[in-house]
Amino acid sequence: MKINNIAENVYCINLDIRTDDLFEGIWPIPHGVSLNSYLVKGQKTAYIDLFKDWGTSVEAANSALQSIGMDFSTIDYLVLNHLEPDHTGWLTEFRKINPNAEIIATQKGIELVKSFYKIDSGLRAVKDGDKLDLGNGKILSFYEAPNVHWPDTMVSYEESSGTLFSCDAFGSYGALGDKVFDDEFDETEHAFFEGECLRYYANIISSFSTFVERAIKKLSALEIKCIAPSHGMVWRKNPQTIVDRYVKLASWAAGPAEKEIAIIWASMYGNTKAGLDAVIRGIEQEGVRYTMHRIPNEDVSYVLSTAYRCSGLVIAMPTYEYACFPPMSYVLDIFRRKHIFGKKALRIGSWGWVGGAKKEYDALLANLKWDSLESVEWAGFPSEADLTLLQERGGELARQVKGS
Repeated sequence: MKINNIAENVYCINLDIRTDDLFEGIWPIPHGVSLNSYLVKGQKTAYIDLFKDWGTSVEAANSALQSIGMDFSTIDYLVLNHLEPDHTGWLTEFRKINPNAEIIATQKGIELVKSFYKIDSGLRAVKDGDKLDLGNGKILSFYEAPNVHWPDTMVSYEESSGTLFSCDAFGSYGALGDKVFDDEFDETEHAFFEGECLRYYANIISSFSTFVERAIKKLSALEIKCIAPSHGMVWRKNPQTIVDRYVKLASWAAGPAEKEIAIIWASMYGNTKAGLDAVIRGIEQEGVRYTMHRIPNEDVSYVLSTAYRCSGLVIAMPTYEYACFPPMSYVLDIFRRKHIFGKKALRIGSWGWVGGAKKEYDALLANLKWDSLESVEWAGFPSEADLTLLQERGGELARQVKGS
């Protein structure tokens, strides 16, 4: 396992996780995810952000430390920027190996150390502007960033190198392989990680976009030369790139976003799909880009990512037993939980015995502040009049999106 040198005596320990496990138990990571920890050495040593025993993470981290003549028993301080278990799951084992290391977190973080891991001693709570002098010119400063995306979150800043250890902020899905730094990846690889960054943000961070904006504003006074997140590449050449990306992503939370339409559809026997085809014709006549996701064939992680990016939504589904098509109910509930606000939307769908999807649909989305066109529903296969109306509604939605 190679340890990566960010600056003199500042290191990145990258642990690539490739697994069939779901991130947070819900989000697929077919291309893996990186778990990044960091080491800052002065006269004393601080290890920043831990990991859980996931795959070969423990063995890889031990190997990385041994390559520079260290091990976990020699760490003086363990800095926990937040307590989510993917960054702290190995804490109990660490404490057994090193009972003397001082654990540093925010006050809320310290409370979680106690409640999660039953550790009551050797703890230090820090707040905005507190510093940890490691000697030999290495000083860590701490800044609280609550709700990015846990309430205990903080970031740590190493002054001599200008490195911001940002925890989950500025992160991304995707294993890094044998490269870690932004200047080591080519254009195609950057495009891949930009897509995985969007999906990560939509899945993990989007609900907390207001807090992201506050944290970025708070940190703007720092001279940041390198951004070192707990997931994703380390930005040592162009750190402003990932900052600007997160500013843009946070701005989409209340809408508008990109002038595109996400089409999220389900069809049991082809009747709803026939109506959707007419809607698409109307969208295409207006020249607006769209992306389609079929439910339940595609995972909600990807649906959520596209919906977050787009200003317009088409929700196409049949009525199922007097209510929404069940897999679509799940998608809409995720939208509610993730605060997919301010979209321009059109709902369409067929029904068999009788309608009924509207009541559940309206209840699920009551607080999302969508600007919705009047829904179009029909029995069985759409008539010519239905198809004409559906095409008109598709064009109307597309014009609204273009004007957003």
